[in-house]
Amino acid sequence: MFIDTAVITVRAGKGGDGAVSFRREKYVPAGGPDGGDGGRGGHIWLRADGRLTTLSDYRYKTKYLAAGGGRGGGKLCAGRGGEDVHLRVPLGTLVYDDESGRLLADLSGSEPFLLCKGGRGGWGNKRFAGAKRQAPQFAKAGLEGEERRVRLEVKMIADVGLAGFPNAGKSTLLSAISAARPKIADYPFTTLTPHLGVVYADDDTGFLCADIPGLIEGAAGGAGLGHEFLRHIERCRLLLHVVDAAGDNPCGAVDVIGAELAAHSPELARRKQIVVANKRDAVSDETVLERLREHVKPREMLVISAATGENVDQLVKLCAKELAELPPVKVFEPDPVPIEPPASKAVTDIAKEDGVWVVSGDWLRRMMRDVNFSDVESLAWFEQCLKTNGVYDKLEALGVAEGDTVSLYGLEFDYVR
Repeated sequence: MFIDTAVITVRAGKGGDGAVSFRREKYVPAGGPDGGDGGRGGHIWLRADGRLTTLSDYRYKTKYLAAGGGRGGGKLCAGRGGEDVHLRVPLGTLVYDDESGRLLADLSGSEPFLLCKGGRGGWGNKRFAGAKRQAPQFAKAGLEGEERRVRLEVKMIADVGLAGFPNAGKSTLLSAISAARPKIADYPFTTLTPHLGVVYADDDTGFLCADIPGLIEGAAGGAGLGHEFLRHIERCRLLLHVVDAAGDNPCGAVDVIGAELAAHSPELARRKQIVVANKRDAVSDETVLERLREHVKPREMLVISAATGENVDQLVKLCAKELAELPPVKVFEPDPVPIEPPASKAVTDIAKEDGVWVVSGDWLRRMMRDVNFSDVESLAWFEQCLKTNGVYDKLEALGVAEGDTVSLYGLEFDYVR
């Protein structure tokens, strides 16, 4: 099954906690702290793989978690880093943040993309030792890894795109100029998925050609099947507008498909186009071809028969000539990271509920995991952090009185000036 979009949730690993440890060796009377740092949490990477063509791997499994970092140990031993997770996607996959819609990356090359960064490991108690605090009984916990919900969207990387109505002969043309073998039958919508083929103009010159399932009027608005695959020709440098020259209204077909391309993307409508009048072997009235040629001017038109091979080689050489002068395949630039207004390093919320001052903040919750409330030095460090981050000043500005109860994530104490 061809699946070209998917939404997945990814979470990098948590950093390992720092260790609380002291030297206990013989003949070392004043060993001191030797707790090591925790290991880094595992990252989550995305990497393009040219062997993949769909996102079917992400149809049923939509959540991916990286391993956490190991806890630090004694003798300054650092914890083991969490194992990274590498997710493979087809070449040409666009990665969007599902919440904001921001484009994060275009995986059109071999470079991997760091999607979620693992949490940093916590510090061991050795880091807190100093002249005033010689035996710290506490360490830092590791930080949480990043978490994201992303939308993956494949846009095929091809030099030439075949666009046109169903049964215009696009699949027959692709099979005639390349080794691709799409399903071919005499009924509309035979082709249900895009197909890629490698075309060689000579021993040294080749290009990728994409057969896009047939478009119909209203496709850009959701009609038919083609609207699902219009994105796959957005990268194409050259468009071959394949027209059934033996059909009822070739000129009208050109106008309808041109309008659908413009409705999907004005930039796509301005892309270099060659009109390919196919099924020359079934045309009995030569004036039809002359009227079509006049109608498509100033665009170039070539009359072929994909079924018999008439002028097919000439079309391949014309494509190679045009591609030599056109810019490279389009690569979508990531959207800029939004600039947020500067904020306080430690955002603290304080509210009075039922006579109790409730203090909260992400930084406070993280810091309290590092505190050993049974150790005097650890409590002194905790109090200093509250002063440094302005908690006491903010409480007094809000009118806290001596003896009032202050609650910090379940820890309650009486306020003393």
